[in-house]
Amino acid sequence: MFGILFGIEQIKRGTMFDTKPYEQKMNQAFEHFQEELGKVRTGRAHPDMLASVTVEAYGTRMPLNQVANVTAPEPQTIQVNPFDPSNIKAISDAIRIGDMGFNPSDDGRLVRVSVPPLTEERRRDMVKLLGDKVEDCRIAMRTIRQDALKEAKRMKEAKELSEDDVKAIEKGVDDDMRDFQAKIDEVFKAKEKEIMTI
Repeated sequence: MFGILFGIEQIKRGTMFDTKPYEQKMNQAFEHFQEELGKVRTGRAHPDMLASVTVEAYGTRMPLNQVANVTAPEPQTIQVNPFDPSNIKAISDAIRIGDMGFNPSDDGRLVRVSVPPLTEERRRDMVKLLGDKVEDCRIAMRTIRQDALKEAKRMKEAKELSEDDVKAIEKGVDDDMRDFQAKIDEVFKAKEKEIMTI
């Protein structure tokens, strides 16, 4: 991205503003956004629906995917296959008390979770929830942008960067922002379509 090209130009001029940490933070914010969207129910079963579940096993709390294999063999069913059958009750309990409203059943070997189809009203609520997550991600991105620009201005005041350097940094950070905004919109539209498709 922008950071590499600008870094080379700065080395030639003897200045140093490292854009890499800001790009990494933007990437992390985008990855977190994608993870959050993966947790939103779409009416179809998906293993990521249980990604936030933690299970009390071996005297500690562990993510579900570390104590079991989670699959979605059918559109309305999530199947949880514990690596150790002695954890089956703890797994069922953890899913039951989670905030997803699931009521798992087990046969002593496997835990099955029925995913009821979403009503039209519930689908619209989910899209609103997606909108909130989009806004959270955009706020995080804007905060990272402001941090980068503040640092560039601080370096300019300390005579470490020129006015032209600051303008180049601002343009580069804004270009990165535009790229991430486009990615956010693309992921949001795909998830919205997935939720609204019956």
